[in-house]
Amino acid sequence: MGEDGESPKINHSFLRDYVTEADVISTVEFNQTGDLLATGDKGGRVVIFQRETEPKGESEELCESGEYNVYSTFQSHEPDFDYLKSLEIEEKINKIRWLPQQNAAHFLLSTNDKTIKLWKVSERDKRPEGYNLKDEEGRIKDISTVTSLRVPVLKPTDLMVEVRPRRIFANGHTYHVNSISVNSDGETYLSADDLRINMWHLDITDRSFNIVDIKPANMEDLTEVITAAEFHPHHCHMFVYSSSKGTLRLCDMRESALCDKHSKIFEEPEDPGNRSFFSEIISSVSDVKFSHSGRYLLTRDYLTVKVWDLNMEKGPVETYQVHEYLRSKLCSLYENDCIFDKFECVWNSTDSVIMTGAYNSFFRMFDRETGRGVTLEAWRESSKPRAVLRTRRVYTGGRRRRGDVGVDSLDFSKKILHMAWHPAENIIAIAATNNLYIFQDRVNPENQ
Repeated sequence: MGEDGESPKINHSFLRDYVTEADVISTVEFNQTGDLLATGDKGGRVVIFQRETEPKGESEELCESGEYNVYSTFQSHEPDFDYLKSLEIEEKINKIRWLPQQNAAHFLLSTNDKTIKLWKVSERDKRPEGYNLKDEEGRIKDISTVTSLRVPVLKPTDLMVEVRPRRIFANGHTYHVNSISVNSDGETYLSADDLRINMWHLDITDRSFNIVDIKPANMEDLTEVITAAEFHPHHCHMFVYSSSKGTLRLCDMRESALCDKHSKIFEEPEDPGNRSFFSEIISSVSDVKFSHSGRYLLTRDYLTVKVWDLNMEKGPVETYQVHEYLRSKLCSLYENDCIFDKFECVWNSTDSVIMTGAYNSFFRMFDRETGRGVTLEAWRESSKPRAVLRTRRVYTGGRRRRGDVGVDSLDFSKKILHMAWHPAENIIAIAATNNLYIFQDRVNPENQ
């Protein structure tokens, strides 16, 4: 009975690690200058971070590249319901893509499973005063009380960031949208779902042009689905899409309006000796990215990340093992559905280093010149000012070093799926569940 008088103990570590599903980050994207960084989450929210232009602290070394602070937050999508199919439509943001900046305002596209929206992000630091037909509170005046005309003036006011929807592109997809990509012409973009790819004009919301359709006449004949798609960074007529069979198809819209026939197909011949029940699942491409030069393609499947030359279709020119030690764990990963996780991959600004995610809050970087890779960890201690990222190693046999992590000790709930690399500098953004980590100039991939 005496224990009833004691104050209850609160498990603070549990509260700290508790994450609501709506707060989990589902996409990360820098704009073309790298001054803005947008994240989307499973709750349908978009958070935009802005880079500080001037260091606020005394130490220039500490703030040499400027910090990223919250610039604006808005609700992009709400939960919806498809009454024809009796299906719930999640508010989760699948992708965000910035449009090239044309004026002082910024524009971005965001999409959930069905609806794509174009948002205008602008600043206002002045407000008009001296209306003739409105009073100070914005109410319409009685015209009979207006005895003289005034010239309205703009007066300074506190900075306000306005986010407004400019276009809503709906009813273009029957299946879940997995990719959007802005064309280099600055006027069109593509959106891809499991079976079709559509091209939209940014000014036209009521119709789109179907440019790829792989839906068979009989759905029982379906053997693959589209997993990702992207426009070429320089040639507005070219785009690539990947499939669940591990193939890449390069299409040229100059050849045909409907690109059911590809210009090139990139695939790696399967080794019959490695054939297993999981072969097709782990060969599915979860992400594809053109290099900044437009010469190469970067793809990610479950165990590897590969670099393909557009001029060589017979196989990848580079293959990097991300977590080969999981090959022996595929059965348990299939049972807990982790084998279906969709990892992203990104290039650095010079196309010399590639990055992709893994489990246990680990992410991998590979230097293309040396072929060497490094495993890094995104964790709370890394977020302290001037903290250096720790290199980690997964123990798979042989001599065990201090700090090595055993394969059986990996936490598969802490996965790095989404990331972005600054378009000009060595600044990376890593999404780890509901945490966003931004690192800069601290890692040299040549150092194992």
